[in-house]
Amino acid sequence: MNYWLLKSEPDVWSIDQQKKAGVRGAPWDGVRNYQAAKNLKSMKKGDLCFFYHSNIGKEVVGIVKVIKESYLDKTDKTGKFVAVTVQFKSKFLKPVALENIKKNKDLSQLALIKQSRLSVMPVDYKSWKIINNMSRI
Repeated sequence: MNYWLLKSEPDVWSIDQQKKAGVRGAPWDGVRNYQAAKNLKSMKKGDLCFFYHSNIGKEVVGIVKVIKESYLDKTDKTGKFVAVTVQFKSKFLKPVALENIKKNKDLSQLALIKQSRLSVMPVDYKSWKIINNMSRI
């Protein structure tokens, strides 16, 4: 299993909207960055992803699971980009703010810090565990 972080602006698509999508999940589409699209193509069914609210909030707010691997993004008229379908798994009782992630030296290698504009990024297992634990403190 691999771990990822998906960014969404909460006024466009929020963790609560993802939850309302139910067991059928919802497409994670609209990604137009080639590196982020490559990451979408690398996702496998069952992979877990942090759901990150960007711009408003700037915090990890929950977890979603990949339930359908990459396919052509219906919102892309060029036919170059892909989407995956993700299903709500959980919402954090205590979101993990970007400022707290930046303060943790064990997370300094995270793409969220090094490539802050990237909307789909891998997360190593150690960082996955640390951020999950931070959501419980």
